[in-house]
Amino acid sequence: MRLPSSTLVALSLVSHAHSKNSTLLNPILPGFHPDPSCISVPEPPYNHTFFCASSSFSLFPGIPLHASKDLVNWRLISNALARPEQLPALALTNKSTSGIWAPTLRHHAGVFYILTTLVFDDQPQTNLSRWDNFLLSTTDPFNSSSWSQPIHFNFTGYDTSPFWNPQDNTTYVTGSHPWELQPGITLAPLNLTTGAIGPLTNIWNGTGGLAPEGPHLYFHPPHYYLMIAEGGTGVNHMETIARAPHPNGPYTPNPSNPILTQANTTSYFQTVGHADLFQDARGQWWGCALSTRSGPEYAVYPMGRETVLAPVTWETGGWPVWSNVSGHVSSWPLPAQNVITEGEGPLITAAELLDFAPGTRLPPQLVHWRLPIADNYVVSPPNHAHTLQLTASVLNLTGLDGNYAGPAGQTFVGRRQVDTFFTYSVDLDFSDLREEGDEAGVSLFLTQNHHFDLGVVLLPAPNTNLSTQYPSSSPPAPPLTPHLRLRGISYLPVPPALTIPLSTFFNQTLPHPSKTLTLQIKASNTTHYALSAGPPGHEHLLQTVGWTPAAAVSFGFTGTLCGVFATTNGRVVNGSAPSALRAWVGGWRYEGQGQVRS
Repeated sequence: MRLPSSTLVALSLVSHAHSKNSTLLNPILPGFHPDPSCISVPEPPYNHTFFCASSSFSLFPGIPLHASKDLVNWRLISNALARPEQLPALALTNKSTSGIWAPTLRHHAGVFYILTTLVFDDQPQTNLSRWDNFLLSTTDPFNSSSWSQPIHFNFTGYDTSPFWNPQDNTTYVTGSHPWELQPGITLAPLNLTTGAIGPLTNIWNGTGGLAPEGPHLYFHPPHYYLMIAEGGTGVNHMETIARAPHPNGPYTPNPSNPILTQANTTSYFQTVGHADLFQDARGQWWGCALSTRSGPEYAVYPMGRETVLAPVTWETGGWPVWSNVSGHVSSWPLPAQNVITEGEGPLITAAELLDFAPGTRLPPQLVHWRLPIADNYVVSPPNHAHTLQLTASVLNLTGLDGNYAGPAGQTFVGRRQVDTFFTYSVDLDFSDLREEGDEAGVSLFLTQNHHFDLGVVLLPAPNTNLSTQYPSSSPPAPPLTPHLRLRGISYLPVPPALTIPLSTFFNQTLPHPSKTLTLQIKASNTTHYALSAGPPGHEHLLQTVGWTPAAAVSFGFTGTLCGVFATTNGRVVNGSAPSALRAWVGGWRYEGQGQVRS
């Protein structure tokens, strides 16, 4: 008899010695999907559906939830954090390392739970605590609006995870005590209804690796197993495990630790760790983890930390044994191919063509950097049907200092890059540009300190010398004219900004668009992106404005987004607010054209 799926470890049906006769392709959730937590829910109506949650940091909507029937086709079914009122403090995060860390997804007694941490790094402008731990719940994971308001609980630390002890029905929370204090894993009883938390107990400090974190507790009779990440989330990342006769310990480490790592290998898949374990309908064990497709050089990985999968052998009374993570994994027999149709979003690998039809909303795969100003995004406004209207923010995508944005936010909406090779393009109507510095365009965005923008910006016309025409008086300001501008920011050296008047860019061989332009971002190799522009409806006439290095958007905890922005670049009216500068975006297209897996 299997225990409820909420224990996640149930009885192993005596570990199956299936031959590994299937091939699994990694990553299963490509692009910015770190810190995965995956489960299988056998009970009706889910009938062995797999669900995975992942970190979202400062993105909104946040905590994307994907589901699959076959471990191959994954659909975005909801975002657990989809209403600003759920977590208004997300607007106050500073630095790209802040935001939502490491959600743990579990199912118990018919309810889905997510425990996670809102992290505030370097908050000089507030007196907020660094760690805000909370839980969300739902009985309908296919509906973003069904996820509850958060229940906050007082836990100093991060990476919180629930566990229901099948021996006595006690509910616990485990989490990581901060590394700058006394690093280690702590456990406490937790009331999931009120957030009341009991006394904390330190249960294991790991094997000595940096930052013991990401704890998950399992009951695999006759032992309780505590699996954690160590070594930091870079190339020394690893997964270790210990076991005990009781959730409180004492824990005995596995003599074969680490049980999962790619450190000191030549694998294309590096930084593997922060893992979770679950079973399928056959009783076969699987492990999910994060990884970067960077190779040991760890220099070019613009999609950031992605979700990978591998088969795991777990004999009764023994230790879990992971298969190596790679792009092509010899795996247990996969479930029969079956594509989920429920939920709000697309399959993660689906091509995207958005026409912003009247009466529709932004689809759930489109995200903002922190909480958006809702009025700045209007689908199919009057006189501009089938477009997305953007109202410009004062701040551009770098913001105040490359970290913070302030309450007025930044007008940006994008989607994750989920393919090594892809083409993304939009049609931009920039007819409302009116003052110097007004700009709208497309961005390859990693963080406020790492992004490349191709915009149409209003600047003085070049080579305009009005002083000769007005020798005895103050000459008028030179006329403003639209320019194409490609510029970027990164900790690595980036190409100098390139500014070209549209009248120069569109020479005699190209039809000159009056106020509409197609802008494109394309990755046709693994090291650079091409950013191009041209007349709408004439894709064959697009011309490359410049190239940007993928290494310059390969940093930190997040992954690249492709999106659109509008800004006055600091211009304000009456010392406070910008004019209502608008831009209109249509013909939004994203098409994947291949993955590199080795």
